[in-house]
Amino acid sequence: MPRIGTTVKMIVAGVLLCIGGPALVQYVRPTEEELFQKFNPELQKRNLETRDQRQKDFDSFVTQLKTHAKSDKSIWHAIKESETTNRREVETRRKAELEEAERQKAQIRKELAEGS
Repeated sequence: MPRIGTTVKMIVAGVLLCIGGPALVQYVRPTEEELFQKFNPELQKRNLETRDQRQKDFDSFVTQLKTHAKSDKSIWHAIKESETTNRREVETRRKAELEEAERQKAQIRKELAEGS
């Protein structure tokens, strides 16, 4: 069995590593404000302009993940299904817009033909 002095040294070294290491990392790591101040002014301006949009995108992503997580299916299958339904909705919307444009063109042609 090792001597008491060696055991105490090892315990002190372990505590120093387990507590001192994360404390040192926390002390050395810059805050978000410090990082932001190190950006050049153009990047700061662009970051401030897009902050709201990025926050909205992140919030919608998180809510989407929460709804997919509530599903009985695997999250990957749920996301894939939602992507396919989104594609279908976009396709139907695009088709409806094209049909509306064609209908308006036909109406304009009809009005021009009647006016002549």
